[in-house]
Amino acid sequence: MEQKIKKSVATILAHIIKVDKRDVAKETPLFCRLMDQDFGCDKGEAEQFLNAIMDEDYDIEEHAALVREALKDDKYTKYKVLDQLNQIICSDAINDKDYEEFLRIREILFPDDQLYCN
Repeated sequence: MEQKIKKSVATILAHIIKVDKRDVAKETPLFCRLMDQDFGCDKGEAEQFLNAIMDEDYDIEEHAALVREALKDDKYTKYKVLDQLNQIICSDAINDKDYEEFLRIREILFPDDQLYCN
C-alpha cells in the first residue's frame, strides 16, 4: 500500500509538469526533493516515478482519491501534498489551468469542506 501512496502522490505532483508540458529536466530536482521530504523517496526512485508518469496515461482523480482514503485521518500530510503541489505550480509560469487543477485536486483530497480543522 505504501508504494501505491507514493505513486499517487508522485502522480499528483507530476501532473502539473505534464499538463503544462514543462521541461522535465528542469523540474526534476524540485520533484525529487519534494518526494524525499515527506514520502522518503530517494532520488532514483523519484526520477523513476516522474519518468514513468510522463509516459503513461492516468486518472488524476483516481490518484487523488487514493491519497484521500489512505490519509483520511492525517489532514496534515494531505495539506503537505497540496503545499508541495503549489511549489511545483510556482516553480514556473503560473496559468489559470494550473489553478483549476490545484482546486480540483484540493476538492478531492478535502471533500465537503473538510479543508478546515474541526
